[in-house]
Amino acid sequence: MTAARTLSPPRIDPQPTVLRTVGWSDYDLVDSGHGRKLERYGRRTVVRPEPQCLWSPGLPSAAWTAADAVFDPADEEDSGRWRFREAPIEPWVSEWGAVRFHGRFTPFRHLAFFPEQAANWAWLDQKIRSAGRSLNILNLFGYTGVASLVCAAAGAHVTHVDASRKAIGWARENAALSGLADRPIRWICEDARKYVQREIRRGVKYDAIILDPPKYGRGPDGEVWRLFDDLPDLAEMCAALLSPDPAFLLLNAYAERISGAALAGLLADRLEGRGGEIAWGELVLVESARQREIGMSFYARWTA
Repeated sequence: MTAARTLSPPRIDPQPTVLRTVGWSDYDLVDSGHGRKLERYGRRTVVRPEPQCLWSPGLPSAAWTAADAVFDPADEEDSGRWRFREAPIEPWVSEWGAVRFHGRFTPFRHLAFFPEQAANWAWLDQKIRSAGRSLNILNLFGYTGVASLVCAAAGAHVTHVDASRKAIGWARENAALSGLADRPIRWICEDARKYVQREIRRGVKYDAIILDPPKYGRGPDGEVWRLFDDLPDLAEMCAALLSPDPAFLLLNAYAERISGAALAGLLADRLEGRGGEIAWGELVLVESARQREIGMSFYARWTA
């Protein structure tokens, strides 16, 4: 086994990079404004709250009232209820690259995938295909599996971890839908911290890690996850899981009080002595009609 190299501290890019996701055949940010966004998923249009849209909509109100589904928020973040123009809409198939997956109206405002992550999916696909070897990848907080399937389709071995049995079930369905059910993907329903701690004790290593935690969550046995309390320790444990010849670590976070600079600083601290570079910034959705942009999440990417 190759000994781990002792290198200089990671270099943090001096300037942030904004990663812009534009619409594709199965998704489009049609319009936005007055604290909401109008999106197209396949042939359906959906209205969801988005407090960052401080401007006025560009399209007439008729385009908004004709939406097939509207999410009415409640007092708690992300909670509320869906209101349909006609009958409730069943899960539908979306496609990105070689991956197919179901969109679903969840009890929250999410639709079982996050379209702005297409910028990260493209980066993952490129990094894996250009690696010149088969990477062993750990995807923590993997949700419905789109990132895991992008990695598997590009030739990686993937361990997908999520605390929700329902999400794991949906991810498996998406693997079958994509024709990737026979690829080397391990589906693990467990609290991310417990899984990582056990892998460290076992001496398991991964060539790359995807870390996409929520701001708040619960594990299958009631474990509580709080981003600002728990992320620093988990990032340190993830650094310990990296192989002697690692490829990358991708960290993404949704939280009003976080920033790409903070995520980059955390990775630089936890990856001290491993060299490499850290790119950081924001993921945004680009409106098709007027090219206005909505910031959706922050990221930091360490590349060895």
